[in-house]
Amino acid sequence: MFNQEIFNECLAEYKKDFQQRFGDEKYKWEAVKWFQEHWDINAENFYEMFTAATEKTYNLLASMNNFPRGMIQVFSEQEPETVRAMFLNLYDESKDVAERVVKFQSDAQELCERLAPGKQHFQRPMAISVYLWLRYPDKYAIYKYMALRRATMYLKNDFVPKKSTPIDSIRGNITFTNEIRDIICKDEELVKAFQEARNEDSYPDENLITLSNDIEMYISVKYAEPDKGEKSDEGGDAQDEQKIVAEDADVVDINSLHSNNAYNRWLNAIVVALRELGGMAKRKDVHSKIAELYALSEEELSVTHKSGTPKIYNDIDWARNYLSYEGIIEKDSPSGVWELSALGQKIVISDDLAGKIIAKWNRINLAKRENKAIPVIDLEPLYEYITVKEVRLPVYTKDNFLGEVYMAPENYDTLRALLLKKKNLILQGAPGVGKTFAAKRLAYSIMGCEDESRIEFIQFHQNYSYEDFIMGYKPSGDTFELEPGVFYDFCRKAAEDKDRQYFFIIDEINRGNMSKIFGELLMLIEADYRGKEAKLAYNKKPFSVPNNLYLIGMMNTADRSLAMIDYALRRRFSFYTMEPGFSSKGFQSYMKAFENDTFDTLIDRIRDLNMEITKDSALGSGFCIGHSYFCGQTEISDEWMQSVVEYDIIPMLQEYWFDDDAKLQKWQNILRGVFND
Repeated sequence: MFNQEIFNECLAEYKKDFQQRFGDEKYKWEAVKWFQEHWDINAENFYEMFTAATEKTYNLLASMNNFPRGMIQVFSEQEPETVRAMFLNLYDESKDVAERVVKFQSDAQELCERLAPGKQHFQRPMAISVYLWLRYPDKYAIYKYMALRRATMYLKNDFVPKKSTPIDSIRGNITFTNEIRDIICKDEELVKAFQEARNEDSYPDENLITLSNDIEMYISVKYAEPDKGEKSDEGGDAQDEQKIVAEDADVVDINSLHSNNAYNRWLNAIVVALRELGGMAKRKDVHSKIAELYALSEEELSVTHKSGTPKIYNDIDWARNYLSYEGIIEKDSPSGVWELSALGQKIVISDDLAGKIIAKWNRINLAKRENKAIPVIDLEPLYEYITVKEVRLPVYTKDNFLGEVYMAPENYDTLRALLLKKKNLILQGAPGVGKTFAAKRLAYSIMGCEDESRIEFIQFHQNYSYEDFIMGYKPSGDTFELEPGVFYDFCRKAAEDKDRQYFFIIDEINRGNMSKIFGELLMLIEADYRGKEAKLAYNKKPFSVPNNLYLIGMMNTADRSLAMIDYALRRRFSFYTMEPGFSSKGFQSYMKAFENDTFDTLIDRIRDLNMEITKDSALGSGFCIGHSYFCGQTEISDEWMQSVVEYDIIPMLQEYWFDDDAKLQKWQNILRGVFND
């Protein structure tokens, strides 16, 4: 429960502002009524029905950098029955709301990986709460993390949402809204004002849920101070109070172009036009597109500065550069050109222009890091020298993974879920089970494409140090300079691209002194501490491990020279044991393709050998022979198979059974006997 005295003060101000407030926000009640009248889960054409039913949601399902409605439209055009099933489950009130929200997100992620690899699905908790509210407006309220957090903190509420627990926050939002409702339903003055202001196009809101939710939004903007330690669930910065104003805004109103709310709406309209035309569109084309989209005349759009330049041109430049923050510039060494990834495209730029653009880009990144005003980049003078080409990264799905890694589908689902939940995963297993091979492909399958730029691979060893990994002093001429380590740099890279997933892969993770290597970051890699800051040992500056970074380690269970993994690190990782995949559907298909009886016999003997190793009390399943020794071939010969047996398998058995000559001799004879008539 919250402080009612503080709430009463806020409510008094809300009632004073009600007429203007409702005029700005009535589209929400109109959106609900429209949805109720047009929603038909059994419609023959689901795409058309969904598009029509959500037509009046405006910024609720599409804001500056968030497009949940658009992605559902994309998915429902291609797989309407899959999307229909998603909404059937979401609207099934017999199930727990948390279970439904999680499944909706999971299904959206799977669709995105399959239909739009490399893109986002945007089905975040806020968007899903909007779907629930549209369908059941007398029960559910819109959930906006920052709005809820600010309002609950200002009112000294018992419950304050945390970014790490979105499901609990959605439930808390429902409770908080109901507590407000319990008070305002007794306020005859406010109820009467609402009933008089509402017209026939607005939902009656008899339970006053939407009105109560609007009061929450009002408090979050008018009274609450920005919470500098938190980030919005929609990807924005908590310090940016205008973000909430922009998200709550209605469609563009040209007559009040430069009032705060309308101006944010206006910029949003430009972004929508740019996304439709493409970021490289000329200003005059964007100008015309906005006139078309919003039924505005050229005259209404032609307000000029004293210089005679249309004001809209400056706004278009701002919006174009806003979108370009999503990209990066990188050197493509083999081709000798630079690539600017922005607006979903890669722009190939010759070396003589790269310096100019990179200099401007660096100034932007510096300004962003230091929370300074971001300067505008105007690339338009360079457009005639820039060649735009579509570069599509190879798609990589669950099916691709299972076709290469030789794992059962249900095991892949478990592996993926463990990494996404814990954020830190160790693949452990016998030699040759494909741990390293699987780690990178697991990352590909989660990203939905083979994007090497978002993967970093290193290998630990006994001399690997904190200075190599995080930060340390390195020789530089006659002195030493403080240099960041590979993990520090990769965390920074991931933090600047927070809407995409990054993967840091560590081979032989148990060969290093992990407590020493991770240092103070041992705590920060935990899922619950992601985004939390700690001061680094060398530069004394705050640092955090970003939420979108995932750690995958590999560990050989047959290496008896290594001590057990440090317990402090063990409890921060999930451990998944990979087993030989000889029985998997993928390996069976691989084996059958050769139609080689000798190869089939050899694999049968290796499987028998693994049973013997598993039963051996001194060894166990962690010492089994993995399938990867026999993979990666396009054709099979006796010479190759004999080479694997003599130089890979038998030397390993000699180490396993160094004290049991009889058993070693037995299996040498069995394996060599495969090749004798």
